[in-house]
Amino acid sequence: MRTVAVDEQTHTATEAVAEDLIERAYVDPASVRPKDAREIGRSFFDRLAHLEEGTHEYSYVRGCLIEMNLSLVRYAASRFKHRGVQEMEDIVQVGTIGLIKAIDRFELSREVEFTSFAVPYITGEIKRFFRDTSWAVHVPRRLQEARTELTKAQEELSSRLGRSPSTAELAELMQLDASEVSEAQKASNGYTSISLDAAVSGKDDESDTVLADFIGVDEERFELVESFQSLGPLIADLGERERRLIHLRFVEERTQSDIAAEIGCSQMHVSRLISKLLAKLRSGLTAAE
Repeated sequence: MRTVAVDEQTHTATEAVAEDLIERAYVDPASVRPKDAREIGRSFFDRLAHLEEGTHEYSYVRGCLIEMNLSLVRYAASRFKHRGVQEMEDIVQVGTIGLIKAIDRFELSREVEFTSFAVPYITGEIKRFFRDTSWAVHVPRRLQEARTELTKAQEELSSRLGRSPSTAELAELMQLDASEVSEAQKASNGYTSISLDAAVSGKDDESDTVLADFIGVDEERFELVESFQSLGPLIADLGERERRLIHLRFVEERTQSDIAAEIGCSQMHVSRLISKLLAKLRSGLTAAE
């Protein structure tokens, strides 16, 4: 009988400690240690299941679950800290979105630990973030995934062969066609980029030389395209005879003598008509500008 009494007292004391932890977590969820969050979380999920969504109490309990499990997000985020230039704070924020999705979809009836259920949501959200933001140039998802496999294959074969692997060797290891490997190699060039304003001066060169000074040229035809766009409405407003003259001279590139014979007048008269037309169009362009 005494043993039973001691067991009951111990059980009662354990329940009291658990209840105290739950109440403290309810007041200050950020203070909950990761090892306690697992057990306390079940109580909060049970409480959440009996609350009406959209109420203040529901939102509060949901918020407590988020705060109690932020350590899980930080753990998952730490595995990606060497994947790019993103700040860890950004990765944690993205992972928290995955945590919230997991909380909203978790059910105690699943008979699975919440941590096991939540981690795939958290890591999936982080991976999606890297996939959508890390690439300097957007490429299809299949090529993004192929790049990851390509990097692994290159490292493995380089270590094994002692040299850079060929496309055919990579294709054999990756079980892809050589053309698909080549496509992935080209796509890999879009992962990073260099700003045209990046300095390209030497170590001891303090000049303001930038990459844009060495690549690209001014495309004179851009201005020509703009002129065509501006001339379109002006030419549309011309009379039929005037448009005919423009077509013969500048589209068919006929001589003034040919045009004169075509429309039945002198070459001098054609010259005056064309000069007058050009002046009219120039005046229209100036007014438009």
